[in-house]
Amino acid sequence: MNATRLRKLAPRVLLALLALAVMGVLLGINEAGFTRSQRAVEALARTHATRAALDQLLQSMLNAETGQRGYLLTGDERYLRPYESAVASINTHLQTLRDAYARQSDEPDAFGQLSQLVARKLSEMQLTIRLRREDKDDVWRFVLSTDVGEQDMNAIRAVATQLLERNAEHAQHSAERIHRSLNLSRAGIAIAAALGLLVLFLYLRNARALQAAHLREQQVLERERDRLEQLVRERTATLSELAHHLQQVREDERAHLARELHDELGALLTAAKLDVARLKSRIDMDNPDNVERLQHLNDSLNSGIALKRRIIEDLRPSSLSNLGLTTTLEILTSEFARRSGIQVQTQLEPVSLSESAQLTTYRLVQEALTNIHKHAGADQVLVSLHAHAGQVSVQVRDNGQGFDAARPSSASHGLTGMRHRVEAEGGRLNVRSVPGEGTLVSATLPRVEPASAA
Repeated sequence: MNATRLRKLAPRVLLALLALAVMGVLLGINEAGFTRSQRAVEALARTHATRAALDQLLQSMLNAETGQRGYLLTGDERYLRPYESAVASINTHLQTLRDAYARQSDEPDAFGQLSQLVARKLSEMQLTIRLRREDKDDVWRFVLSTDVGEQDMNAIRAVATQLLERNAEHAQHSAERIHRSLNLSRAGIAIAAALGLLVLFLYLRNARALQAAHLREQQVLERERDRLEQLVRERTATLSELAHHLQQVREDERAHLARELHDELGALLTAAKLDVARLKSRIDMDNPDNVERLQHLNDSLNSGIALKRRIIEDLRPSSLSNLGLTTTLEILTSEFARRSGIQVQTQLEPVSLSESAQLTTYRLVQEALTNIHKHAGADQVLVSLHAHAGQVSVQVRDNGQGFDAARPSSASHGLTGMRHRVEAEGGRLNVRSVPGEGTLVSATLPRVEPASAA
């Protein structure tokens, strides 16, 4: 059993482990691609910031030079405002570039050269402005006429261009890293998707196999259930036939015993009574003792004959075949009321039942009255017999102490026997009782046409 369960669980465990492995691979690829892409994006952002700073540095140098030339040619102080603003921004851009190139080991020499050239150019422009303010026109014109300023600007442009080219190379490298990361993620996701499809395929195949196995087990169980149900039906039918046979044998035995009592015991009692009559005519009737003894003997014989008749009627009611079911039930209930002192009401209709069903109905009422007398403690009983469409109902209701129908009682064996007997006739027996509210015993039996009953 355990080995079978382990064999069934093994594919599920393997599929679960494979699914977890696929999830792990997918998460690992996704995390690695994200980390690489994040680093490349950060590097690309730094390269763009560096390029922007270089472009702004060159623009500021041009703005500063333009402001310087305007002031030198016109002497108007208004040209110095854009110059000073440009100089301030140049220092800011240089600090930004210094921070950016501090992280790069291959660029500090080029940036140092650029810083020196910018500082020298600023110094040259500041010198000419100071000489212009001091009205040393010949000196600042001489300085301006030399090619030093132009050479410095060309050198600044050349170094800045070199840095821009290297910055573009770094940007291209970062873009390539991003592209590789995306391709790696794409390939990883494709592999993970393929593994996921493989897991799904294996799961579906395993599920289909499990479903087929479950279907086979269901079919086996259904066949076994059908076999057991058929066996139960056969056994139930056999038991019903046996119960019906036993009831029939019991009734036959009762009928045989009733005939024996009627023929043998009846003949003996009748002969004894005739002998008493002969003795009465031959003995001295003037003797009071003889008269008393003969009267006692005659009363005893009458009681024996009455007892014999009652026993015979209990064993096999002759009135059932001679007078019919309704009259027989009236006799039964009246005798029961006389013996027990319980008030019995009847609502009896003429019905059409087979002989065996009539006997079953009589025994049902007889058993119910016996249980009421022994156990119910009732003072009122209602016995009813009614014909309905296709069936006949018989009910015995009392106002006794009742009982819990869910728990067996001392009267349950008799009721169980009556249930089997009623079911053997194709009917149904119901018993409803509540403690303190009395008991209702009801049965329905199939009705037959009068011709069939005859």
